[in-house]
Amino acid sequence: MNASATIDAQRLTLMLNELRLPAIKQIWGDFAERADKEGWPAARFLSIIAEHELAERDRRRIERHLAEAHLPAGKTLETFAFDAVPMISKAQVMAMTAGDGWLEKGANLILFGPPGGGKTHLAAAIGLGLVENGWRVLFARTSDLVQRLQLARRELALEAAIARLDKHHLLILDDFAYVSRDQAETSVLFELISARYERRSLLITANQPFGEWNKVFPDPAMTLAAVDRLVHHASIFEMNVESYRRRTAQARRSGPGRPPAFATIKGIEKQSASDHQDNA
Repeated sequence: MNASATIDAQRLTLMLNELRLPAIKQIWGDFAERADKEGWPAARFLSIIAEHELAERDRRRIERHLAEAHLPAGKTLETFAFDAVPMISKAQVMAMTAGDGWLEKGANLILFGPPGGGKTHLAAAIGLGLVENGWRVLFARTSDLVQRLQLARRELALEAAIARLDKHHLLILDDFAYVSRDQAETSVLFELISARYERRSLLITANQPFGEWNKVFPDPAMTLAAVDRLVHHASIFEMNVESYRRRTAQARRSGPGRPPAFATIKGIEKQSASDHQDNA
């Protein structure tokens, strides 16, 4: 490369930095050399490097959204034992990960079943599929989120805290009906449900059926109002199966070590590679 070309390359790098096109900045030289050798039309060269830039932006966006989702690691649809939960249609679940049929409408999904039946796994796997399809998701234990909202209320910032959750198309509340709550906890939980009603979606996992939700909302009127808002536009999966957690516990203990706390792009790629090897 002559001095003139070197100067042009340096100037182009500066311009690509200014235009915020990092992928093109990394690949344009190799593709330009290939285009020269193979006689590509200019439009083909431009189209290829633009496609690479868009693909890299998608990857970075998914990585950011996955980091903020706090999904538990290892909970994918590929590792979910659909054969152990025959009442759940894999095709229906896969369709739900597209998101556009229900998240756009602010509809909800409720998973009922005893402990160990796979509710958390399925909820997290659906969340992961949605993130991969461009939606924003937040996974939280209900008790943890309620505590955060209570703190916001004490700081006179509850409305703002709930509004910030609007950036998430889906809010996954795990173990929704696991523990009884006092009046303050009940109040912030009801405000969250009301604020998202018909606007933003909730995915709830619960051990107890609606008939026992008086343990969550001691006020009968509030219980009815909360259930009404949750089920008005909702799909309900009843996962009344024997725990398969025990059946897989030994396999997990004999694995290579404790998995990371939350799902990551690298973790997903590693799981995918492992699945490919297993299926080979």
